[in-house]
Amino acid sequence: MTSRARRTGRRSSAPAPAEIVANADPNVVRPATRAETFPIALFAVLLSFLALIICYLRGYLLLYGDAVAHLGIARRILDSRNPGWAQLGGVWLPLPHLLMVPFVQKMMWWQNGLAGAWPSLLFYVAGVAGFYRLARRVVVPRWAFAATVFYGLNPNLLYLATTAMTEPLFLALFIWLTLLTVECVAAIRSGAHAAVARRLVGLGLLIVAAVYTRYDGWIAGAVVWCVLTWELARHRSIWARVRPAFVVFTLLAVAAPLGWLAYNQHFYHDPLDFMRGPYSASAIEKKTSPPGSKHYRGWHNPGWALLFYMRTAQVDAAAWEIGFALMVAALAGLVVAIRRRMQLAATLLWMPLPFYIYSIAYGSVPIFIPQLYPHSFYNSRYGMEMLPALTLFCFVAIAAFEDRIRASKPLVAKLMEPAAFLLIVANAIAMVYFVPLVLKEGIVNATTRVPFEAVVARELQSFPVGSPILMYTSDHIGAIQQAGIPLKQMLSEGDYDSFHQALSAPANYAAYVVAIAGDPVSAAVASHPANLTELTVLCSTGQPCARVYQSNVYKVFSLGLRP
Repeated sequence: MTSRARRTGRRSSAPAPAEIVANADPNVVRPATRAETFPIALFAVLLSFLALIICYLRGYLLLYGDAVAHLGIARRILDSRNPGWAQLGGVWLPLPHLLMVPFVQKMMWWQNGLAGAWPSLLFYVAGVAGFYRLARRVVVPRWAFAATVFYGLNPNLLYLATTAMTEPLFLALFIWLTLLTVECVAAIRSGAHAAVARRLVGLGLLIVAAVYTRYDGWIAGAVVWCVLTWELARHRSIWARVRPAFVVFTLLAVAAPLGWLAYNQHFYHDPLDFMRGPYSASAIEKKTSPPGSKHYRGWHNPGWALLFYMRTAQVDAAAWEIGFALMVAALAGLVVAIRRRMQLAATLLWMPLPFYIYSIAYGSVPIFIPQLYPHSFYNSRYGMEMLPALTLFCFVAIAAFEDRIRASKPLVAKLMEPAAFLLIVANAIAMVYFVPLVLKEGIVNATTRVPFEAVVARELQSFPVGSPILMYTSDHIGAIQQAGIPLKQMLSEGDYDSFHQALSAPANYAAYVVAIAGDPVSAAVASHPANLTELTVLCSTGQPCARVYQSNVYKVFSLGLRP
């Protein structure tokens, strides 16, 4: 109530926020309010739980070996022979695992995959809400809503939101990073120094989270820092008032990658172990390529890398060949946004394009999809990083087209919105009907792994409770997960010292030994077979055989007696 209203005893006639929203021009681009964002978040919650129910009942939560491995890393942080920070891993970044720790300690949730679903669902909801708020700053409300529905209904994204994969988390962080950058630039230009300071600190925290989620986040953080530094340099009056916040922002942006380099140096004696160590992308590519074979298409060829990545992004985003139309529309929308200078900071959403072109061409990161030779499935989920850019800028183009024809063809312009929603729903239904690409990759690649791990798990369950087991778990930790065996019972590569000690004399340090052909335990058994009795050989189509041994001297050795 104003002072004049208090003096006269009358209420102020200023409209309440709800009235402002109700009376707002629907053809004006404006920021979304919290009240407007809440129904969007509720819509995302309902969608995500529906997806969880379907995927859980169909057994889809653990199709990806990477999802199983993420859960295993999260579990071993507290459940291992040497729990603690050393168990975070050295190639995969730690934030996704830390978020799963509270859930994965529940044995049932570890076994059925729900431990990874809860954080992913939460960040799916956050990503959808953030996308809506970002879209509201770029296009008019109705097209912002349509774009959000297209994004939220994407079946590949909904499937990933039920798994322990990192895409839902990173996409949420990436969207909010872009949103806060757009808001910070707007605040700088309007002279709102308090808002700038708050967003700088928030962006610093988001950069830390993104850096510790995926390596894309390292580039995104650097780009955001450059954009805001440039913008502040052009507005010296604001810079002088937000200097402390900018220092915090810079320290956070720099400390995050340096912290990971220091972690790798401390635990693996090489700050770049994640790039050139035994579990790096280059090492895996060498290990999985057949001897004498040529490199995958795209190796040292940015043109092929561009083709593979953009085709993957199209198939991840839309059904059939609609992805081509989506791509053309998104590129047109990008041109419109640049020409009209429409929130240029939002073009940060295109950052994954150069990142993955470089990764495919020079980073040993192949992508295979059935639409392109060799017509197989590998890393198709990487195309999901382009979903926000393709969606938002496609609707920028649609909104621009509507503006252009509204005066000359009002009926067509009026029908565009319902037609767009029909196409959005039809696209989602078609993608589900033909099985989304990311889900199909999980189904295909789990065909041989899951049965093999089930066979090994049954054998593990036959061992006496608490018996120490020597096993290399990086490739098949799913067997231990299915068997429900605590990881502290295992002698595995996650506990470096005890594992390598056991490799020198397997029979002395483990009651049972599981040696899978080609792994370090198999090599150790071949070199030190003394006092081991072979119990069984487990073989499954498409997987190496596992030989199970029992120690003849473990109990005697553990008591310190002579065998």
